[in-house]
Formats: sequence, structure tokens, C-alpha cells
Amino acid sequence: MILRGTRKIWSIPINHQLRTFSVNVTSQEKANVRIGCASGFWGDTAVAANQLVKIGNIDYLVFDYLSEITMSLLTAARRKNPDMGYAPDFIAAAMKPNLSDIVSKEIKVISNAGGINPSACSQQLKKVAEEKGLKLEIATVTGDNLLPELKKFKSAIQEIGSGKPLPKAAIVSMNAYLGAMPIKRALDLGAQVVITGRCVDSAVVLAPLMHEFDWASTDYDRLAAGSLAGHLVECGAQSTGGIFTDWQDVNGWHKMGFPIVDCNKDGSFVLTKPPNTGGIVTPATAAEQLTYEIGDPSSYVLPDVVCDFRNVRIEAVEKDESVKVTGARGRPPTESFKVCATYLDGYRITAVCCVGGKRAIAKGHKTAQSIIKRVRGILKTLGLPDFRRVHVQAIGDESPYGDNARTYGDDNEGPRETAIWMALEHEDKSALNIFAREIAAAGTGMAPGLSAIVGGRPRPSPILKLFSFLHLKQDLEATVHIDGKTEKISFCEKHTETISEEATLKEEQSVVLSGTSKYILEDLAYTRSGDKGNSANIGVIARHPAYVPYIEKYLTEEAVFKYFQHVFDGENENMIGNQVKRYAMPGIHGFNFVLTDCLGGGGVASLRTDPQGKAFGQMLLDFEFENMPTLPKPE
Repeated sequence: MILRGTRKIWSIPINHQLRTFSVNVTSQEKANVRIGCASGFWGDTAVAANQLVKIGNIDYLVFDYLSEITMSLLTAARRKNPDMGYAPDFIAAAMKPNLSDIVSKEIKVISNAGGINPSACSQQLKKVAEEKGLKLEIATVTGDNLLPELKKFKSAIQEIGSGKPLPKAAIVSMNAYLGAMPIKRALDLGAQVVITGRCVDSAVVLAPLMHEFDWASTDYDRLAAGSLAGHLVECGAQSTGGIFTDWQDVNGWHKMGFPIVDCNKDGSFVLTKPPNTGGIVTPATAAEQLTYEIGDPSSYVLPDVVCDFRNVRIEAVEKDESVKVTGARGRPPTESFKVCATYLDGYRITAVCCVGGKRAIAKGHKTAQSIIKRVRGILKTLGLPDFRRVHVQAIGDESPYGDNARTYGDDNEGPRETAIWMALEHEDKSALNIFAREIAAAGTGMAPGLSAIVGGRPRPSPILKLFSFLHLKQDLEATVHIDGKTEKISFCEKHTETISEEATLKEEQSVVLSGTSKYILEDLAYTRSGDKGNSANIGVIARHPAYVPYIEKYLTEEAVFKYFQHVFDGENENMIGNQVKRYAMPGIHGFNFVLTDCLGGGGVASLRTDPQGKAFGQMLLDFEFENMPTLPKPE
């Protein structure tokens, strides 16, 4: 039971050790806890925090800023300035304008804005509070940064999946995905604000629920439910109508409502948004976010619990405003933390040039190939090696669709404007600078209509590649810093409880009929896609339960592989069944497809226009279903 209002000294065993600390206490346990998320990534809108604080009626305000690439960028920032390495937007745009209201309303704040330097982030926030004459109890969680310890265990590191050793290249960042326990401990110690480094995104929501409801570390079903609540809000407005398949039905993007989860002690919760804000919250918007960037939905591995989301049910509460979510199940966590390292592997450059006039796409391609051919000649003369990779695309040529692209016939010259995308990779930055210098010459010596280089002459940037591995929890400690004191948190607890497996929900068996009707997937389903490193996933949610058997029969692993076969790395032979995997999610009448090694390296390592697979779901909506019966209209 969580108490508030007085100070009391407790002696509580933490991971087999007795520690003494003070805890804020009150007279009764909360019936429900409302948590709003104001940021889904570093760069999200600055208006979300004010919206949630002013009209969200929230108990907790949480922010998610970090990705693997963000961590490497923050590492570079700290190398230039030891006082940096955190997300400055959190201080200047989110906290400073709203801090007085946050304090007066007793809203608690949790954020991973600390990045690679959470202590500096906390110090900066403390300075802002002092300038405003506000007293703020700030806790800092450290311990995720493993880069200083690299030499101790470097030889034992093996990449998840491939088993490859850690590259010998320069390691830029290395951070463990911590879970909810250190954040919960900080709240137990009386923190009003908790700033962390790298932690799993959903932990910023699970931790306050464990704190408020006194959930045990072995209460797996509730931990899974709390993690699901965090997963649904961690990407901000993506669960309140942002990037929704039926985007044309969503209004008020300029005042988009940010998500709030109203959580109960039993683990059930309602997903909603502040009143009179833009966007919508429906079973479909929530189901899309449920499938976002997950793999096997029966085994979604997090530091505190392994989640089973197959049987999650989402039911409308108030039309377009809120839904109730139930059905998450949990199992004991694994013995390891996931660790993500980034390393330097050459350089890349991207140039985008506008092209106008008849046959714009043909002109753009010929221009791009001519520029690159000229530069290759210069490199050969200078004794420099060729480019490692080259990617050329004219926006509108539909090359990302591969064999599914719509081609222009002899009577159609195509669009009269385009932008030519040229992305190149080389081990030597100077080679890319030569390319950057040679682009402008095309404006007078090649095709007519080259009108602008977007952003001016491009500059090379480092390629940071991802390397993920596992690290035993027992070999890592986190530290909570608060009020000038420190609290060590170890992770040696053993989880040996046996968990009874719940039978997976089965869709009602329906006879798959044939007929003369034709549909595309957009008629039958919603989709949402995202990335994990060099892999992507596509969630497919049926618009009507009657559509599920047809999606299951025709949208197979083989069919999805064939549809996207041009995006996979390496040779395509013998890959079917290996690079596309389909998982059933009957609770939401859906499926999750995982496509491995399909993003050209992913993130900043990719040269493509869609390095994170964000458009894959939209592309799949054109998948055709033929010889179909006439199906009932969506509910």
C-alpha cells in the first residue's frame, strides 16, 4: 500500500540485502492512476506536456525520448561538451514552461531524457526549479551505460541471432535496457521527478503502477498489463489517431490529443486522451499501436516480465474517445538484459534534387547516374576505392514497390516533377565530398529542369550500425541518486514460479468461400509497420472478424515475402519461411508479420528513403484478394 503525507522510516530487504531509507506515505491506496505520455521520441511536439498538465487530470507525466541512434548521437554530443549528452528539449520545451503547474498539481514526472548523461540533465532541471523558487525532489537513475566497462567483457560478447563477435571498429555507445525496478525504487524514496538513462520504453509507465499499487516483481500478469499500458502510450499520439490507416477520418492534427492510461490495480486500464483535443481513440487505433514494433506477440521480452499479448482485447468505452484494454498475460523474465551498442562503419551522404518538366523521372535517373559515373572516374584517378553502396530513387517511380510498382506506358510520360534521391556510402569522407561538389554541375551540363538541391550542398555523416547482445542481470547494478544519497539496485532475484499457460483464443471457424469479387487488403484490414534494427514488422488487424479466415488463407508468409522480396538483403533463394514470420493475435482479430534483414541496414546505416519500414504497412494495403465472395461490411 502506498501512503502519502507523512515521513516514515522503513527497513525493506532489497534483493537479499537490508537497506534503510525514508518513504513518503499517506492514508489510503489509490483506486486508479492516470498516466499521460507527452513524448514518443526526441523531437516530438512541445505542446503535449502543457496539454496533459493543464487538462489531462493526470497523476504522472512521462516522456520517452530515446532510440539506439539517439544514444549514439547523445554520446557524440557529450564528447564535444561534457555537460551535454541528454535531451535538452525535456528541460527547455517540456519542463520549464510547465514546472509551476506540475509542482502545484503534485504531478510526478518520469523521463529517460537523461540519455548518456542523466546526472547533467537532473542538475539542469534542479537549476530551473531553483530559478523559479520551486522545491523539487529529483532522482537520477544510472547504470545502463556499459561503455566504460567494455574491456571487462568484450571478448564474451556475441550478437543476438547471428552469434557474431563485437566488431573491432570504434564503439560509440553501449547501453543496457533497464526495467522498471530502479524507477520504482526512486518513487519509493520520495522522488517527484525521476530521470533515467536507457531503459525499456514501457518502464516509465510500469514503474509508477508498481509503486502505487504495490505490485510484486512476481505478479507477472499485472506487470504484463502495466507494460502493455506503457507500450500503447510510449509513441505518443500514435495510439490516439496518429499515422492511423484511415487517416482521412481523423481530424484536429494541429491540436492532437496525447494518450492517457487510466489504470486499475487489477491491471485493466482505459486508454483515452484529454477532452476537446484532436485525434481519435478506438479499438482500431489502439490495436495498431499494440502491434507496433513487436515480434512474437506470445513472447514480448521486457526486463521485468515476458509478455503474452495474443489474447489482449480492446473494447470501445466512449466512441472515438476511450477504450478498455484487458487480457495481457505474463511469465517470469529472462536472466539477461538486452544491450545495444552502436559502432562507426564508414560514412554516408544523401543528396535530394528537384527536377521539373516532361519525363521528369527519366531525366532524374539519367542525371543521377551520370553524376555518379563522373565521380567514380575521379575516384579511380585519385586511387580511391569505389563506393561501397549506392542507392538512387526518383520520388514517384515506385521503386520501393519492386515488382508491384505501377509502370508508365508508352502513352504516359509520367509526372512532370520529381525529386531525385542519391545516397552513397564510402569508407573515406573525402570521396563523398567529391560527390557533393560535383552535383551542382548537373544544373548546366546535364538535363534541363534540375531546379534545386534541397538543403544546399550535402555533407557526409558517420554511419552508426547497431549491435545487440545479452548481458547477465546479476553482473549489473543500477544506482538511484536522490537528495545527495545513493541507493544500489542489484538484479539477482531468481524467478522460478511456474506459470500455467492460458489457451490462445481461437477465431470462430468460418468456411472460406470463393466468388467473383475482388478486394485489396485496405478493404479488409488496418496495418501498422515499424522497425527493430535491420528488421521490420507489419501488424494487420481485420476490420471485421469474418475477414480473418481470408487474410489467414491468402496473406501467408510466402505471399508477404514475394510482395516484398526486393527489400531483403542478400540472395532471395531459400529464404521463404526464414525471413518472414507470421504470428496470430486472435484477441484483436489480427496478425503480426516480422520481416528480417529488410531495411538496408536500418536507421542511419540505410541509404533508402524509408530506412525504418514506416511505409511497409501502407504498401501492403494494395495486396490483392481475388475470387472472393461478397463479404459483410465492417462493423
